[in-house]
Amino acid sequence: MYLLGLGLVLLLMKYAAVGPVADWSWWWVLSPFVMAVLWWFWADSFGYTKRKAMERENSRIKKRRARTKNALDANYQQRKR
Repeated sequence: MYLLGLGLVLLLMKYAAVGPVADWSWWWVLSPFVMAVLWWFWADSFGYTKRKAMERENSRIKKRRARTKNALDANYQQRKR
């Protein structure tokens, strides 16, 4: 995502002829987009994307279980009194 943001900033700077980017070759300006495509290809090919999604899902499940357990424990303590 950072590469896309960098690419957009460089693209706008090149188009508006701002700063030293105006003198750069278009290949340098568009290179962050190429790197983003390569990153996505690598992340999907080697399972990085899937692994991160599974980690987020497991974290969400653990938080939900802890929240439910605390709620059940609080209800038990109230009934015990």
